[in-house]
Amino acid sequence: MPVEKLREFLDSHHIKYITIDHSPVYTAREVAASTLVPRREFAKAVMVKIDGNIAMAVVPASRHVDLDRLATAAGAGDTSLATEQEFQQLFPGCEVGAMPPFGNLYGMDTYVDEMLKEDDDIAFNAGTHTQVVRLAYDDFDKLVRPKIASFSVKE
Repeated sequence: MPVEKLREFLDSHHIKYITIDHSPVYTAREVAASTLVPRREFAKAVMVKIDGNIAMAVVPASRHVDLDRLATAAGAGDTSLATEQEFQQLFPGCEVGAMPPFGNLYGMDTYVDEMLKEDDDIAFNAGTHTQVVRLAYDDFDKLVRPKIASFSVKE
């Protein structure tokens, strides 16, 4: 979902947000630093397989997905990281690694680590390695309806 489509989606739901343009960077930590967003508020979308199905696990940039804890939270028998080949076609128009954390728009379950709820705002890649969207966490929650659980660990 390129940033224009994301903007249209947010606008159609009357969501207040800002976009931040930045020089190309490729890791969540670099994006947070270059946009001056605290790492605990910058959400990175990690693609996983839960019992064979592609899903999105969203964690703060300062943390990693603990696959065992995610399996427990999802009530799953097996979880693993998805390969780029397994998910890149699911996000037309998005640069690989810059998918916005709206798994619901792509027909997949979205799991959000409970730490992201601790701040009023959430920021995330907008489908490119040069644009970020920031909005109220409550608005994000209303739009995505993610499954909230504790499944991240410190870097």
